[in-house]
Amino acid sequence: MSDRTNAHLLDSIGWHILRELQDNARVPFAELGRRVGLSTPAVAERVRHMEAAGIIRGYRTEVDPMACGFNVLAFIRVNVAGDKLGHFVKLAKSRPEVLECHRVTGAESFIIKMAVSDIAHLETAIDSLMPYVATTTSMILSSPITWGAVKPRAEEPEAATAKGASAPGKRHR
Repeated sequence: MSDRTNAHLLDSIGWHILRELQDNARVPFAELGRRVGLSTPAVAERVRHMEAAGIIRGYRTEVDPMACGFNVLAFIRVNVAGDKLGHFVKLAKSRPEVLECHRVTGAESFIIKMAVSDIAHLETAIDSLMPYVATTTSMILSSPITWGAVKPRAEEPEAATAKGASAPGKRHR
């Protein structure tokens, strides 16, 4: 859907709902409503509309790879020949080590994020990609800096509300 179609869902309350759900997607609607200043039915309707519009795509469980024995997080830059792109995408989706795969511009075709148990496991995972790709670089992070919340731009209504300004005459359910 276009920006215009969804803009009405992302007013200051919509952004507040998104922030709260990104902090804890399991928060009950009654509590979410209290936090954002809406009734339980009103906040549930807002969330349903954001889901229908594709703003909220789903809910997930975040797993700590290290707690599961995957102590190495690696980013692998790969080059794929044009006629092998489809094969590579299928292969990347099938590998359990691959957490993310991003198509990029520049010298490489993709950047893959993998979680593996050790360097030998990393070598095996990279080797499994070799029939289709040539890896150029691997970078291993020991202590990543992470953030995951989608936040409003400075010019969004949320920013105006945060500065103490509000749109006169606007009421929210």
